[in-house]
Order: sequence, then C-alpha cells, then structure tokens
Amino acid sequence: PNHMEKKAFQSAQYGKSDNMRTTMHGRTSFDMLPIIRRNQQLSSYSLNSVCATFLGQQKEDVPHGIISDLQRGTADDRHRLAVYCLKDAVLPLTLLQKLSYLVNYIEMARVTGVPLDFLIDRGQQIKVYSMLLRKCRGAGLVVPNLPRAGGGGDDMGYEGATVIEPVKAYYTVPIATLDFASLYPSIMQGYNLCYSTLVAPSDIGKLPEDAYQTSPSGDVFVRDTTKKGILPLILEELLSARKQAKRDMATAPDAMSKAVQNGRQLALKISANSVYGFTGANVGQLPCIPIASSVTAYGRDLLLRTREEVEKVFTVANGYKHNAEVIYGDTDSVMVKFGVDSVADAMPLAVEAAKLVSDIFPHPIKLEFEKVYFPYLLMNKKRYAGLLWTKPEKYDKLDTKGLETVRRDNCLLVRRMVESCLKKILIERNVDAAIAYTKHIISELLQNKIDISLLVITKGLSKSTESDDYKVKQAHTELAARMKKRDPGSAPVLGERIAYVIIDKGKNVPLYDKAEDPVFALTNNIPIDCDYYMSNQLQNPIERIFEPIIGLAKVKSDLFAGDHTRKRSKPGLVQNSGGMMNFAVKKLKCLGCKAPLSGDQALCGSCIEQEANVYGKQLSVVVTAEQQFARLWTQCQNCQGSLHQDVLCSSRDCPIFYKRIKVQKELGEAQLALDRFKYEW
Repeated sequence: PNHMEKKAFQSAQYGKSDNMRTTMHGRTSFDMLPIIRRNQQLSSYSLNSVCATFLGQQKEDVPHGIISDLQRGTADDRHRLAVYCLKDAVLPLTLLQKLSYLVNYIEMARVTGVPLDFLIDRGQQIKVYSMLLRKCRGAGLVVPNLPRAGGGGDDMGYEGATVIEPVKAYYTVPIATLDFASLYPSIMQGYNLCYSTLVAPSDIGKLPEDAYQTSPSGDVFVRDTTKKGILPLILEELLSARKQAKRDMATAPDAMSKAVQNGRQLALKISANSVYGFTGANVGQLPCIPIASSVTAYGRDLLLRTREEVEKVFTVANGYKHNAEVIYGDTDSVMVKFGVDSVADAMPLAVEAAKLVSDIFPHPIKLEFEKVYFPYLLMNKKRYAGLLWTKPEKYDKLDTKGLETVRRDNCLLVRRMVESCLKKILIERNVDAAIAYTKHIISELLQNKIDISLLVITKGLSKSTESDDYKVKQAHTELAARMKKRDPGSAPVLGERIAYVIIDKGKNVPLYDKAEDPVFALTNNIPIDCDYYMSNQLQNPIERIFEPIIGLAKVKSDLFAGDHTRKRSKPGLVQNSGGMMNFAVKKLKCLGCKAPLSGDQALCGSCIEQEANVYGKQLSVVVTAEQQFARLWTQCQNCQGSLHQDVLCSSRDCPIFYKRIKVQKELGEAQLALDRFKYEW
C-alpha cells in the first residue's frame, strides 16, 4: 500500500538530513527539497529563498498559525489560502523545469545503470559499483562481496593532492591558468590503475620488468600492453560518450533535446569523476587504498613536473622576454606569471606551455589553457580573486575562490562587503575607494545602522538538538533547542539551516548563549553585538583582502582602529540579562535635551519654551517613518498580488520582511513619543 515515512539520510558528501518520503507503487517520489540540498550550496533552503535565487520570484509566506483562521474566514480569505497552496504546488514544478533535475537524474540512471530511487535515496558509491558490476560481468569477472569497510582498516590513510605554496601578492600583470583536463580519470587511464591490474608484492617477481610499472607511492600495476584494466575501460567509455553528448548538444534541434544531451554529458562527467573517490572512500563497498594513493601520487608528480618544465623552458636564456614563474598550484592547475604586460601577450605563451607539458605525459593526460587572471589577488591557499579573461578583448567576469562571496557561514554583510571591495580593487582599480568604503561600513556597524537582515548567519543542523554528539555547545544548536521550547511546531529539524544573529548580552556570556532568532531580537528590541561582528565576521576577510596590498599592520591600524571606530551606539537594557539589570527602571527622557524625567511629560522645564520646535521635529520623524512603512507595505502587497488586503507574509528569507518589522516598530515608538505632548485636536 502507499504510505509516507520519515527517512534519515547520511552521506560523507551530503551530510545528515531527515526527510518525509512517500512510497507509491508504480511512481517515483522526486522531492525537490533534498535534491536541491544535495546539488546547491545555499544559505537557506526554504521555498521562498530558493525561488528568489533561481526564478526571481517569491510567494506570500503565510504563518502556519493563521491558516485555519483563513479557512474559517471570508471567501476572500479562502481564496487567499487557495493561492498560497497553489503556489506551493506550482513553484517546485517550475524549479524542476528550470533546473532540469529530472532530466539530469534520468540520464544519470541510464549512464550508471541504477534505478532512479537509488540516486535519490543513496550516496555516490552505488553509481560506480553498478558500472563496475556491469563491466565485470561482460568481461567474465566476479566482484567480491565484501563488508563495507575502509581500505585496509580504519587507520589506513594516504597522502592527498599537493599544493604549490602561493606567492601572495596583488598582481597587476596577467596570470595564466593551466588546468589538467579530468586529471584523476586521465591518470587512471594513462597509468592503467585498477583492481584487476594491481600486482601483489609476492607476484612481482613472476612478471617481466617491462610488464609492470611502479607508481610514486610504491604500488605496482601491470601496463596496459599486458592487460587493460576494468576501471580505465569504464572511464574511456564514459569520457568518449561525453564528447559525443556534447557534439549532439551543439546540433540539438530544440530546447528539450539540448537539455537532455546536457543532462547526459553532466551525468557522464560526474560518473567519471566519482571513480577515484570510490576507490579511496574511508568506508566503502570496494575501497582500494593502493589505487587512490597512486592516483594522488601521480597527481603530485605531474604538478611539480609541470612547474619544473615551465620555469626551465620559458626563460630569458631561451629567447623569451621574461623568466616565467609558477606563483601557485593546486591539485590539477598551476598559475603562471610570464612577465608580459597584456592579456593578448600572455595567451599564446600559455597555449605553448600547455602543449609543451602535455607532450611529456602519457595519453590521455592533457594540460589545457583555459583562462588568464588580470589583475589577480592571491591571498592564500585556495583563496584568490581576479578578473577572468578567455578572450583578450574583454574580461568575462570577476572570479573568486574560497572567499566569503561564495561561502555560506558568513552573514550577508560580509559577502556584500567583500564583493564591493573586490570590485573597487579589481574592476575600478581604486584601492583608496575600497579602503574608504570599508571604513564607512565599519562605522555604520558600530553605530547599529546596519539592517539586521545583513547580519543573519545560517548554519546547518547536522545533529539532533538532544544529541550528545556535539562535544562543544554550538550557537545554532542551542538556539534550535530554545526555539523548540518556544514553538515546537515551527522549530528547525535535522538537515535544515538555522538563521540567527549574535546579540549583546554583556561581558563574560558564552557565544552559544548569544545566538538569537532574528525576528525575536527585532521585535523585542534586543541589541546586536557589534564587536562580535567586527572581530569575528568582518576582520579576517578584510585582512585577507588588504594584506597583500597594504600590509597587515596597516590594515589593523587604519581599518580596524581610528576615528571611524570611536562613535558607537549605546545598547539598551537586555531582557533577562541578570544581575543589577533586573532591578533597573527605565526612565523617560526629555525629547529636547534628553535629560531624565520623573513623569511622562514630553519636555523638561528648560525645554518647554522650545515646545513648538521640538513637536515639529518629532512630527517630522513620525511622517518619515510612516512614508517608509507605506513604501515597504506596498512592496509586500505587490509581491502578494493584492493592494487591498493586509500583509500577512512572514518570510524570514526576505530582507523586506525585516525592514518592515523594524520600521513598524520605529513608527510605533515615534508615535508614542509624539503622544506624550498630549495635544487634543
């Protein structure tokens, strides 16, 4: 019978999550939520946030507590609820069509020979295992049925890829990037690495010397002239089929055919890249550490030999204008400074270098020239940014790696700030403007003028809030536990990303006690811990950007100290802060000079003569707040599709939502202050 059940999913690559799964005979349940979680790195996976990212549209997010009220309400209320439910059904289908996931997964099932349900419910290894079984059966080989374990025991490990130490700097000359095409699959093909070609130490003496080769890790494999391995054959077929799929995509007669071929070539690419990981998995179906360690050892050797050849050949002594220098290398790519001043001069040299290196290594290992960075900001290992050029006429885009523009564990303020600084430095070539902008944002932050939607941090709940797996208390898990006590129905569940802000609760309060729900903090007027955001969110990213340009000492003295850091907002009383604050009484202040008042009047005796002026100023504050609130209210009405109904939306992924709550609160406070004049009209 058809039924719905809660399924726990766990994978080394995808992490842990709990999902509701509907089982229907003759039907496949294709839930877009876990699919998008697997394939996209987003700050939030709510339907509103995902649709805003990929479709540029949102829906009215009706709070669950009033759904029954709408159902029991007027015809207009029920119509509104029907539209809400209809959008809940239509938007996932629109995402499915836009992102082509169904096509991609069907093509993956065809390529790997596994049922569609397996691709949805299981991890990566089943795909490679299926291809291996299919190929071995055709070759008359039997795959051993081993218990899931690590390759050689839990303590077995192997050395991974190498990284050529970066020469950190801000480069104002072109930097060429040379990449190995499908490096690990190519190594497995070129050196015939497979379960079936691995030679046991006791069998080496039985083979002639020209029948085998020893990898840099010390493992021995027979050459392909002696016996072709199963894994190289699988990879050869996958990569050959991918080339054909790309050719078919170029000649596809319609959009649907093109989407199918694109899904097929992506499936073939992912499948080929999964083979290496299958052999080196810590816990797997058929792990083989000698294969995985040999692949990475050959990869390290290729990278170091590439640097050696490029720096040996491209020299002034050999007739070139400058000596080439490899300024950075990581896994399958090297960055080369040829010393020339223009992109047009760097590209031919990069093509020549790629061909030179490719000719040294066995087929199909190939070094390709793909792009030039100019200018280029190299900050550290796996952290850089630059303008990417594939043609000498105009740059393609601003490209970043490992920076806060692409990382999810920082608030939106950090991402926007880093992005703006990089644009000013790399596109506008104006370092002074980037410094001035940074000082302005830090000043705004310390004065509590930054919108709270920019300060929201999100982290995934990978373990249950009741679990003892967390050895140290985490801010987001402690908040999840508190939210569950406040409202169990809307509390985050395993696999969700939790949004929170860090609030100011005074000194000596642990961080996990400072995490708070952004809406709760906003509605209860709880101040933000500005020092935390400056020290723990902004400082490291900003130091990384400016250190190669002006030096770390100057960054600390000029950007994080000085006049712009001296003016700060004074936090108000924090609820339940403990100590003497429990006995503090908040007094009203004079609206003119801010002197404390004993009663609820608007002005003190000294300012009573200026009553008309003070009233006019306060009235102006109220009018401005009303105008701001009206603009935000209208935006929300436009989004919900009606200018005649109240706004009910409570989408926490929408920045307008936070602004609307904040302005509404400010309007209420301004109106209360105005009412203290006690005029009767």
